[in-house]
Amino acid sequence: MDSTTRGRFLDGTIDGRARLMVLLAVALLAVTYVLPLWNLTMFAPQYPDGLRLDIYSHTLEGGNNGQDVKEINVLNHYIGMHDLVNESFVEFQWMPFVIGALGLLMLRAVVHGSVAALLDVVMIFIYFGAFSTWSFGYKLYRYGHDLAPDAAIKVAPFMPPMFGYRQIANFEVYSYPRAGTYAMVAAILLLVAALGWTWVRTRRALPSADAR
Repeated sequence: MDSTTRGRFLDGTIDGRARLMVLLAVALLAVTYVLPLWNLTMFAPQYPDGLRLDIYSHTLEGGNNGQDVKEINVLNHYIGMHDLVNESFVEFQWMPFVIGALGLLMLRAVVHGSVAALLDVVMIFIYFGAFSTWSFGYKLYRYGHDLAPDAAIKVAPFMPPMFGYRQIANFEVYSYPRAGTYAMVAAILLLVAALGWTWVRTRRALPSADAR
């Protein structure tokens, strides 16, 4: 990318097609308020139907009308793990606001039509995704390692799976993203596609001498 092309791209505007992509990204981001981001399911001989835990941007929700999370907390008590309660997740306090701020910044990019504004949103979105992933992994690590020394059942420190399957004692634990995470991934891909389309359009608009 030469300096002329880069300068025209960054100083340029997004067209109607790119704006539509950004608006679709906003819609996808909005549905993450009501869709679960992640799911952990535990199976054991005494729980053949599994214990489900869905993680949203603002709350935890157990299967069987919330009974599963209560059962998980009973099991956690025996091995000295902390209870899974909303108050323990500071992420629930800031994540909905960050998602809302990202949506507003996307709408700002649509209104102003600035490539630079859209690029800023993409970078913030990437940082948000990377930090959220690290925060989730760290939370899982702390839950499996901060075990009460006076627990009724002694187990070695462990980390619940962040993605995939892991055997923990007699439990088979599965952890996978849910629809909310896929919506977020689709949203960032649409933003990148909008930038890519704008880049192609900028290249096509350059005189042949500048497009080398």
